[in-house]
Amino acid sequence: MSRFRLTLFCGLAVLVAGCHAPVRTTAPATPLKIVTWNMEHLAEADGTGCRPRTEADYAAMRRYADQMDADVIAFEEVETAKAAARVFTPDKYHVVFSERPDSGRHGACGGSRDGLTIRKQDVGFAIRNGIPFTRHDDVRELGVGNPDLRWGVDITVEGRQPLRLLGVHLKSGCFKGDQGSACPVLLDQVPVLQKWIGEREKEGAAFVILGDWNRRLDLPGDRVWLDLGRSAPGVNLVDATAGHSATCEAKYPDFIDHLVMNRAASTRMVTGSFNEFTYGVPEAEHPSDHCPVSIMLTR
Repeated sequence: MSRFRLTLFCGLAVLVAGCHAPVRTTAPATPLKIVTWNMEHLAEADGTGCRPRTEADYAAMRRYADQMDADVIAFEEVETAKAAARVFTPDKYHVVFSERPDSGRHGACGGSRDGLTIRKQDVGFAIRNGIPFTRHDDVRELGVGNPDLRWGVDITVEGRQPLRLLGVHLKSGCFKGDQGSACPVLLDQVPVLQKWIGEREKEGAAFVILGDWNRRLDLPGDRVWLDLGRSAPGVNLVDATAGHSATCEAKYPDFIDHLVMNRAASTRMVTGSFNEFTYGVPEAEHPSDHCPVSIMLTR
């Protein structure tokens, strides 16, 4: 039978016998959930670091990670990749860890934690198994010449719409203004971020810089936020925490953990997806002095 006759036959028969061509449909992709979580001195071994933990504590953190149900978690204040794997287990996640070498200078924890020693604190990502990604060189310039300062960890989540992610943990102690003793260091880190933003904008990449910024970026007229907004011509940055109050610890109403996106990423943010995960237990029982914050973006 010729193609014309077959087509005509189906066209006539459809009313009688339902002759029609197969229809292919594709289910819409679920959004990508990304989280930043400062894990407060997560050590590799039980009973070590400035927040000594037991196996029960690590098990609780694994349960919280399961509850978050994230695709990608940027984590901070983690001693080693093995420490991260105690929470983000290999059967569920691939851990990407900073390559910054240990300076070997482990001081006392201070405060009420006399006798305890600070362990190495670093940045990384836990990426759900099956999610393709590319690792880029660490942004070591964020160390600004100090071996005790964290580098940035840089990855691209691959897919139909790639997403560049930079995990950071900036210098603590300059939460606002520019007069604190730590401010010269943090302000030296800002041009490194400006350069990275400018390069991504030139590439046309969608990106999120997420982590513990140790800075109240959302305060009116914040100098760091204004400087970041001048990173490249036409750059339009959005902080997912803007307009939200932090509730993790009652004494800290302003976020210092942020997810900062450019326009190409922010247009993909699922409306209403911002969330602060507060563990569901009293503040005294929190497993970290930071609560995870998250957003979802279309893939």
